[in-house]
Amino acid sequence: MYANCRYLFLNMVSSAIPAVKKKGVKHLLLFFVFLFMFSLTGFTQLAIITNEKPAYTISSDMEQWVDSIGQSTAEKVLQQANFINTNGRIPVFPNHIKNVWFRFSVKNLSSSPTAFLNIAYSNLSRVSLYSVERQRVTLMGKEGNEVIQAKGIAGLPNIIFNLQANPDSTKQYLLHVYSQHPIIIPAKVLTNNALHESINLQNSIISLYLGILIVMFLYNFFLFFATRDNSYLYYIIYILFLAIAQTTISGYEFRYIWPGNPAINYYAVVFTSSLSAIAGLVFSMHFLRTSLHAKRVHKWLQLLIVIYILGILSSFFGNLAISYQILNYNGLAGVVSVLAVSFYIARKNFRPAYFYLIAWLFFLISFSILILRNLAILPYTNFTTYVIYVGSSLEIALLSIALADKINVLRKEKELSQAESLRRLQLNEKLIRDQNSMLEKKVAERTEELQLSNTNLSTALVNLKDTQIQLVEAEKMASLGQLTAGIAHEINNPINFVKSNIKPLQLDINDLLAVINEYNTLHTLPNTAIPDKLQFIENLKKKIDIDYVKSEIESLVKGIQEGAERTAEIVMGLRNFSRLDESEIKAVNIHEGLESTLLLLKNLLPEHIKIVKNFEANGRIECFPGKLNQVFMNILNNAIQAIKTKAGPSEEEFVTITTKNMGDQLLISIKDSGIGMTEAVKQKIFDPFFTTKDVGEGTGLGLSIVYKIIQKHMGKIEVISSEGKGTEFLITLFYKLPESIIE
Repeated sequence: MYANCRYLFLNMVSSAIPAVKKKGVKHLLLFFVFLFMFSLTGFTQLAIITNEKPAYTISSDMEQWVDSIGQSTAEKVLQQANFINTNGRIPVFPNHIKNVWFRFSVKNLSSSPTAFLNIAYSNLSRVSLYSVERQRVTLMGKEGNEVIQAKGIAGLPNIIFNLQANPDSTKQYLLHVYSQHPIIIPAKVLTNNALHESINLQNSIISLYLGILIVMFLYNFFLFFATRDNSYLYYIIYILFLAIAQTTISGYEFRYIWPGNPAINYYAVVFTSSLSAIAGLVFSMHFLRTSLHAKRVHKWLQLLIVIYILGILSSFFGNLAISYQILNYNGLAGVVSVLAVSFYIARKNFRPAYFYLIAWLFFLISFSILILRNLAILPYTNFTTYVIYVGSSLEIALLSIALADKINVLRKEKELSQAESLRRLQLNEKLIRDQNSMLEKKVAERTEELQLSNTNLSTALVNLKDTQIQLVEAEKMASLGQLTAGIAHEINNPINFVKSNIKPLQLDINDLLAVINEYNTLHTLPNTAIPDKLQFIENLKKKIDIDYVKSEIESLVKGIQEGAERTAEIVMGLRNFSRLDESEIKAVNIHEGLESTLLLLKNLLPEHIKIVKNFEANGRIECFPGKLNQVFMNILNNAIQAIKTKAGPSEEEFVTITTKNMGDQLLISIKDSGIGMTEAVKQKIFDPFFTTKDVGEGTGLGLSIVYKIIQKHMGKIEVISSEGKGTEFLITLFYKLPESIIE
């Protein structure tokens, strides 16, 4: 009501002003008109749309009030809020401000049946529009990227409201903005035709921009497959993430990709913008070769990438304020750093840096125009609105030209390098021709000598290989003989036990069969003879002591069972020890190999030697099982022999076997209380044919074979020993063999 009176008064005064002839009186009258208008209470901001001016930028002519509590209703805001003027600037608020109220009035002096409010910024969580009439508020609608039912008009993702302002009417409105994201209100009031013109223009520019990005993406994609230059790969990744980030910020992703999932918008802008920035930094580092031309800046840019990743993680943990701060300040640092380093590298006459510098300058100019528009230094026009897309397109195009030019630079460098290489090759060829004539004579002389030496060496090598094969076979036969003796001794005991139980078991079974046969005759006797027969059977059972026979059978069967199990255990140990698949890599439990080796060496163990097992590790490793069992056999056999040869063995002699986890490796320790060895002996124990045993008792190849087997496993073997204090072998093996061994 107040707004209608105010504008009626304004029209009356405006029509009377031309009748006033004197200039000073006219100014004085205007002064009193505006004094009267702003002295009235109520809404003071009015947007007038006419046929001549169908679009009115209202962002800079609204009143605003920040709701710090966030619990005010529209009625309370209308009555109690202290609105302030936007002072000609587009309202922009940092992320920590979540609730802002705006009020404005609209007068429709056009022929359009209604007017529309167009907020050209879709990254607002929830926007509610209220109409105000006679101090009463009515909700007209809700929009925003947290509203599932949010629907654009004619394919535009902007936040748009139908103001329902009839021609020649003035209406008052409250606008409530709640957002988890920074609040920016670039708003216009438009007629129906102006709105659709704005929609067509925005869609055309966005389509053209995306078309340019798609063309640049495909162009550089094909160039990447043609050149295999990773610069093109990083560039197309940058274009892809840039397109996703721009369409996310513009609201197209929410409208077309995830319209039913508004929760995604909570993370989408930070996530896509950060990925776009990271892709841009990675491309810049690779294209400008910062690792070569500016190593310190290269590390600084890597740090900026890490900060962007922290911003993404911060958004996932619900702290968008930090994420947006990182986007703002880290983005500023990244732009300044990239510009500075491109200028620095360009001064080094690295030609691609010039194109890069020009491309970023175009983008910065367009971005600066956008910022100046938001600060109301530049007017809110189509040029200032869409210049960012022009700058971004020019940047993409110039960077593509820079990449193409880089091919020419590399080709020129390659041609110069090839020319220099050709010159050097020609010089080397001349030197080689001169030297060849001198060498040919010497080669002829040396060839005869070498042929003679080669014949002698070949004969010696054949003899050496034959001798080595014979010695290795002798070592194997010695081990086999020892193994055979152990097996025969171990198996003989349980077999004899089984054999000795068979005869008494057979006698007991015969007694039981006799009783059973007597019971069977009962079926053929008359009833009168059955009592006498039963008495006979009872006497027979007492005679053979049937209870003792049953207990004896159980005892004999149990003894046979134990002997069979012991035999099976020995056979199993033998099978584990002498694996036929020793030439293949297998994942086996190393503890089983140690147990089977100890089982086969049991007959060599005197009673005063104690075997101590401390299996602390996870024993399953990849290895050649048979070869490792041969290692254990040789080391344990040497340990037993070292204890046996002690001059005065004590009653507490021992062999301790310990396994421990060492990260990705397994440590096996075999320690004995034997005679030990001197430092001189310890230095030679792995040498072929070296032995401390008497002539005929050893080949000297046992520990040499052990060393080669451990080397084949890419492991390590160490010896800790001193004379009279025993010996400890430390074997380190990988849980998972390196690929070089497997291949």
